[in-house]
Order: sequence, then structure tokens, then C-alpha cells
Amino acid sequence: MTHVEQLAQELNWPHSKIAKTIELLDEGNTIPFIARYRKEVTGEMDETILRQLVDRLGYLRNLAKRKEEVIKSIKEQGKLTPELEKAINEAQVLQEVEDLYLPYRPKRKTRASVAKEKGLEPLALMFLDIKTKGEPGILAKEFVNSELGVENIDQALMGAQDIIAEVVADDAETRKVVRNLVWQEGIIYSRAVDSEAVTPYEMYYDYQEPIRKIPPHRVLAVNRGEKEKALQVKVIQPEEKILPKIEEKYLPQTALAYHALVAEAIKDGYKRLVAPAIEREIRNELTSLAEEQAIRVFAKNLHNLLLQPPVKDKVVLGIDPGYRTGCKLAVVDETGKVLDIGVIYPHSPQNKVEEAKSLVAGLLSKWSVDIIAIGNGTASRETELMVADLLKDLDVSVQYIIVSEAGASVYSASKLAKEEFPEYDLSLRSAISIARRLQDPLAELVKIEPKAVGVGQYQHDVTTKRLDEALKGIVESCVNSVGVEINTASSALLQYVAGLTKSTADGIVKYREKNGKFTKREQLLEVPRLGQKAFVQCAGFIRITDGINPLENTPVHPESYAVAERLLALIGFDLNDLYTQKISQIRKALAQVEIKLMAEKLNVGEPTLKDIVEALQKPGRDPREELPPPLFRTDVLTMEDLKPGMELQGTVRNVVDFGAFVDIGVKQDGLVHISQLGEKYIKHPMEVVAVGDIVKVKVLEVDVHRGRISLTMRL
Repeated sequence: MTHVEQLAQELNWPHSKIAKTIELLDEGNTIPFIARYRKEVTGEMDETILRQLVDRLGYLRNLAKRKEEVIKSIKEQGKLTPELEKAINEAQVLQEVEDLYLPYRPKRKTRASVAKEKGLEPLALMFLDIKTKGEPGILAKEFVNSELGVENIDQALMGAQDIIAEVVADDAETRKVVRNLVWQEGIIYSRAVDSEAVTPYEMYYDYQEPIRKIPPHRVLAVNRGEKEKALQVKVIQPEEKILPKIEEKYLPQTALAYHALVAEAIKDGYKRLVAPAIEREIRNELTSLAEEQAIRVFAKNLHNLLLQPPVKDKVVLGIDPGYRTGCKLAVVDETGKVLDIGVIYPHSPQNKVEEAKSLVAGLLSKWSVDIIAIGNGTASRETELMVADLLKDLDVSVQYIIVSEAGASVYSASKLAKEEFPEYDLSLRSAISIARRLQDPLAELVKIEPKAVGVGQYQHDVTTKRLDEALKGIVESCVNSVGVEINTASSALLQYVAGLTKSTADGIVKYREKNGKFTKREQLLEVPRLGQKAFVQCAGFIRITDGINPLENTPVHPESYAVAERLLALIGFDLNDLYTQKISQIRKALAQVEIKLMAEKLNVGEPTLKDIVEALQKPGRDPREELPPPLFRTDVLTMEDLKPGMELQGTVRNVVDFGAFVDIGVKQDGLVHISQLGEKYIKHPMEVVAVGDIVKVKVLEVDVHRGRISLTMRL
């Protein structure tokens, strides 16, 4: 079966479409571009399926390459049979190929290889042959040879058993049987290294769970406990079922006189060679599956976090709270430009509360601040109390919101932050970041390494390369789904646009600084090192709000401008009507267009025409604006204010396998366990909630001492 045939079968997608999509990918086209602008070619394959195809295609190509290497190696040893070559070529997973290669893989010195050097391999093969006759000792006597290091019969028998043990261990079918049994009936077991020690892993001090049932987050927790030397972890294998299964294969082909000897060798081969190897494999596979799940959870949370609605046209005061070093302040205008900065010391040890209130009140008045954004780190709730108290005294219409400051300190110390704000101290940059991430979460959060944005589960225990690849894809997807205003975007944001690199993104910013605003997308071709190929990939995702052509501020690709103009002409309008009061008439007319007939008339694909119609109905639209706005507050609570039974509104901050963490306006986020997310059974919390959702919750339990709040959405 070819790669195309296999992918078509696995993805349940037309063979021809898979083949054409692979061609597009091999030509260097980006996933966002293919998903948006080549729908006719792919059969309207979305980004999710495209990324699955890319991952799976990579795996299949690596598998094919490995098969070639293995076949070549065995062939060079002169041991390749037609049956073995067929088995390797038909293997569906890499593990099968490695199992088949195991007997032929160059090995370091083993007990079996030493025995073979002593000339004992023929004796071992005799014991495995049902036609062999004679007592084991009599046969072994023939192989006693002091020159080769076989001093007596016992040594000969032991050497033969070592060879048989390795034959059993290297057998692909045996390993498959053992692997399957361990997956089905094995148990993961952990115990404390020191049962008296207080660690976060106490629930795993004497813990066991069937391998087939253990959830991914517990695998990663156990792994971390083991890495931190708090836990000892092992796989308990169903030995009582495994050994008879192996014996079933070998003993019927062995003469009765040798059964005891071979059975002993089988047991040794399993315990010494197979069991440890399978345990490593199972642990690695469990970890790999758990990592993939953690990456999926993190990716989904990151996607929802990045697509939080922007708070546009508002002057924002950002506060980065702190105790000893004070609370850093930054006022930014509607475009994110810094207007003012400062530091206040309302908390211990200084306790300059009145002075702090006076300074904040002055900034609110001076710059007509609309919203205060308070970081959720150290001293956040104390700062919130002060702000709420001040707003009450001032009797102004200013609202405040708690903003996740995860990654703000990482950004503040970064090279990018130094380039953006060379005149400001590191601590003040974080206040600017907090204010700006309220105004446009996507534009600000792309400046921070995705792992530092504070969503996900056990992301620090996941393979860095795999996590970075997945998260880069999510950021790229979000940036391109929203589109980027080229005249205000930072280089950090632009480099995620399909087809652009850090170098070309920097080039765009330099071009803009030297030549002024872009007025049309085609000017991108004047940017050094940004060629025609990159232009085709990126052009549709670039926005120019006040461009020469009104289509520059829509997702319509320049290659389809002529189609869009002809479409408007056919319904009685032109491009200049798009941003006028005629837009409501245009929408009505477009809603009545028969896509199939119009596509034939314009000689364009139906999917492309649908996208053009949608873009013309909402020119300049930001898809994030259709999501619920953030939850602003004018009141404040403490953990001590919470009582079981209280109903509150909160914002979902993080979603993990076992539930969702909700910010209800107190210092600690509350946990809604998966069992409390609704009346019906759900497999995963993401079926019900997403990062950024505004939800109603009821307090179940408050543990002030441990800083834990249990919530329910079963109201």
C-alpha cells in the first residue's frame, strides 16, 4: 500500500485529494495557506486534518526509510530471506521493524555471544530441534573444550541455555505476545522512596493502576515523582500468563528430554532480557501517549487563550503588583503606546497606601483611563483591594480586571523587550505587557515563549522539541486566522504569518520605518529577501486598514481580487461601496447569491467563492469580536468571604484532564472537577469549557489553610 493509499484510508479522504495535497506540501506551501486558499485542491481539508496528514506522512516516510536501512543491513550480513524481507515490508509500525531486526542488530558482548564464541550454538540448536535424540549431558560432553573455555558439561549446558534465552528474547513474535499481555493485564506500581517525606506525590506513595486504564496526567505525575527521586516506579507483568505462552511456542518443537532445560532457558530469557526491555517500552509508550495528550490539552488551551477578544479603543492602566519592590504602573493609549509610568508602595514593608491611591487617582484623571488591568501574581489580591477601595471613593466609571501575568517577567527580560523599550527598566516593561495583553492578547502573547503563558498540564515534563513544534503550529494558526495589520504589527507577530520568517518580518518593520505605511499588499515584494513565493503565502493574511484597495483589509487573496470585483459588479456595486452605508445592501445581495451558478459564471471554485462572499459581507471583521468579552469587576472577594453554596461568575483560566480552574475573583483559582462540570457524563472537560469562557459556578468547599477551592457547575 502506498503512502497516499494509506493516508486516504486512515483520514477517510479521497485518494486524488490526498495526492494533490502532498504535492502542495512538498512544494513548500504552508498549512494556513493550503487550508484557506487551496480548498478546491484539498477537498476543503481544514488545518486540523492537514496537520494530522503532515504528522502521519512524516511517520510513514521515516518508517519506509528505516525499513530500507534494516533490509540493507541484514542483506549485507547474508541473512536476508524472502520471508523476512516480506515481513519487514509489511510492518505497519516502527516497533515491528525493530523487533524483526533485533536478532540481526550488531550487539555488544552478551552471555549468548560469549557462548557462541565457545562453539556452543550447535548444541543450543540441537536442544530446540524435536528430532534430536540423546541425553542432554551426553550431547553436551561433545562440546567440552578447555581451549575454547568450556571446562565441563555444566558449562556447556549453561552456555547453550544462554543462547536459547537470547533466541527467545530476540524473537519478534515472542516480544509481541509479551507486549500485548503486559498492555492488557500489566499494572503500573509506585511507592515512596521515603514514606515519611512530605512531597506533592503522597497519593502515589503506595499506588497501583492497570496500565490500560491509567490516565495521561497520572503517568506524567508518576514520572515526575520518579525523576525527583520521591518515587520508585515499576511495571508488574502477568508472568504467570506470559511464561506458558512462550513455552507454547518452543516446547512442542523440542524433544521431551530437553523440556526442563529449555523451559529454564525460556524463564531466564524472559526475566533477564524480555521483561526489562518490555517494561522500558511500555513506560516509554505510556509517556509518549501522555505527552501527546498533554500537548493536545496545552495546544487547545493556548488556541483559546490567544483568541481572547481584544479590548479595543480603551486607555488602560497596567499594574504589575509587588510587595517590597512596589507595584509598577504603566498607562497605554488605545494603540498600546506608553503614555506614563510609575511605581507605588501600598503594601508592606512601606505601606504607603494613601500616597499610592493619590498617584493612581492622578493617572486615572490625567489620561482618562477606561480600564485598570492588574497582574495576577504576588500581591495581586491586595492590590485589587486597594484599587476597588479607590474606585469606590472616586465614584468613577473605571472598571478593573485581573489579567494573567504568566510570562510577563520572561518577556520583560527578553531581547525583544529591550529593543521595544530600551528606555524603561525591566520591571516597568512587565506593567506595559500586562496592559497591552488586555488590549490585544494575540499581539502581546506571541512575544512570549508559549510554554510560559500559564496554561496546560505538566508541560515542563513533555519533550521540548515536540511541544515547541505543536505550539508553534497553534500560534501560527491563530495569527493567520485573525490576520495581521501590517502597519502596526511587531516583528514578533509578523514572523508567525504564513510564508514569513524572522528575517523577512524584521525586513517589513524596517521598510515601514523607512518608507512609511504600506498602502497595498504588493509593496511586500519591495521588502528585501521577500520573494514571489513568500508573497503568495502571506498576502491573504496581511491586513491594511486604510489601503488603496478596500480588499486589502479582507481575507480575499490578491489572486482573487478580480473575481471579487466582478462579483460585486454583477450584484450592482463596486469596491468603494464596501466601507460605506451601502454595506447593508451589499450583505443582502450577497446573501441571495446562488453559489453554484455564480461560481460557474465567474469561473471559480465554489469553496473559494463562498470565502469571498463571506469576506465581502464583513470587511475588516476581527473573528475574535464574536467571542464573549472579558469579565470586568468593580467588587472584590477574599477566600475568607467564600462560603459553600455561594453562586459566582468566573473566568476559565486553565483546562486540564481532570477539570477546569476558574478565576472567581479571589487569590486562588477554584477547581471544577470533571465530575462537577455538568449533569451528563463527559469524557474530557474540553467538551464543556474552554480557556476564557465566562461561567457560573457554585462554591462546594473552601480550604483556606491549603489554599484550595472546590467549585461546581452543576447548579
